[in-house]
Amino acid sequence: MDFRDSPQEAAFRARLRAWLAEQSGKFPTSGDEYWERQGEWHQALYAAGFFGLSWPKKFGGHELPPVFDVILDEELAQAGAPPRPSLGYLIQGLGRHGSAELQQRFLPGMIDGTERWCQGFSEPGAGSDLASLRTTAVHQGDEYVLNGHKIWTSYSDVADWCLLLARTDSDVPRHKGISAFIVSMHQPGVRQRPLQMISGVTREFGQVEFDNARVPADQLVGAPGDGWKLAMTVVGHEREPSTLGYSARYAKLVRQLAGRVEGTPPRELAWAAVESEMLRLHVRRRLSEQLDGIKHGPEGSVDKLLMTWVDQAVGHAALAVGGTRDPELLGAYMYSRAQSVMGGTSQIQKNIIATRILGLGA
Repeated sequence: MDFRDSPQEAAFRARLRAWLAEQSGKFPTSGDEYWERQGEWHQALYAAGFFGLSWPKKFGGHELPPVFDVILDEELAQAGAPPRPSLGYLIQGLGRHGSAELQQRFLPGMIDGTERWCQGFSEPGAGSDLASLRTTAVHQGDEYVLNGHKIWTSYSDVADWCLLLARTDSDVPRHKGISAFIVSMHQPGVRQRPLQMISGVTREFGQVEFDNARVPADQLVGAPGDGWKLAMTVVGHEREPSTLGYSARYAKLVRQLAGRVEGTPPRELAWAAVESEMLRLHVRRRLSEQLDGIKHGPEGSVDKLLMTWVDQAVGHAALAVGGTRDPELLGAYMYSRAQSVMGGTSQIQKNIIATRILGLGA
């Protein structure tokens, strides 16, 4: 298995490095200022030809193999630049389940960054058990009327649109009564409240309340009751190799931590180095399989578990090196605790592995 760049990949990497050198210091990389200016960073990447790499050309993408997304993530991390804005899961959801009209209307602005998006899935009582969501959408004429409460909604305070899941039918099994909508965030009946995270960030997540907000019926994605299928597409994409390319940032943090240690490094740092290298090679192997046409289904849960373990190993290393004296390293540790919850809890991933891969409980 050859993990070296092809000539095309090497040329892309060199062009990207040169551009990143010109951008050095122009954009914040963490904290509230990063979240506030992420839209500017998105548009800068797109204008330079470094965003939407694996997405369709007809919507503004480049239709490159997913390995180019991983190269982008690696070089952004190496240069100390802000991470790539995370939108692929929404592109995949709308691209697979939306009508041609909805795709043409919304995907170009999503890809080029001129329209900002958030994802309205999780609720206070429906996180990992997403099928228990209680937000409702009632059909009235040529509109649906929305009522409910979403939480952990990334970018909600700056979003123009929300890809929202709501219950449209309470008389069928709960997975089958969920529908997906494209909802304007700029309307009466949409109330937003920021959430301050334990790491100190206040702009990343928010709570969104819908009080008789409205959405045109033609902004229903798919048919009524198709929301669960869209949700599974979105969640599945979050565990694909091109998304796991974000792992390059773990290795960079490990190297930075090693540079701050005098004498024998703590055991946590040594283990984090092993874990981050394991994930890097695992991502490369997954990409190689994907380029050979191998499709991954429930195996994505293995990828998600590995990423959780690495994130938290690096978080423990940051705490071991910096203690509570360094706010940035303490923040890295605090944020790592969320990895076992976001994108489906580790317990859910283990259940999927047990039932759908190992065939246990059948």
